[in-house]
Amino acid sequence: MSKSAVITTRLDGETADLIDQAAARHGQSRSWFVSRVLAQAAKREAEFLAYIQEGIDELDRGEGIPHEVVMAELDAMIAKHEARCRD
Repeated sequence: MSKSAVITTRLDGETADLIDQAAARHGQSRSWFVSRVLAQAAKREAEFLAYIQEGIDELDRGEGIPHEVVMAELDAMIAKHEARCRD
């Protein structure tokens, strides 16, 4: 059985109106729309944080590329491009 929770928040009038308009276009209630949008936002945020954690874990394992190396490669690419543009 899934659990549910009730969340109460204050919204400015403009945001409330936008939510009401969107809910009406879906033929649903304000509660349905807000629940759907919050679920989507929470999922995206969890996926983003997991992605960031993967990067942190890679760095912790020493799998990263040092900043100086990346900058040297970028500087070389820029210099090569600038040289082509001058010719």
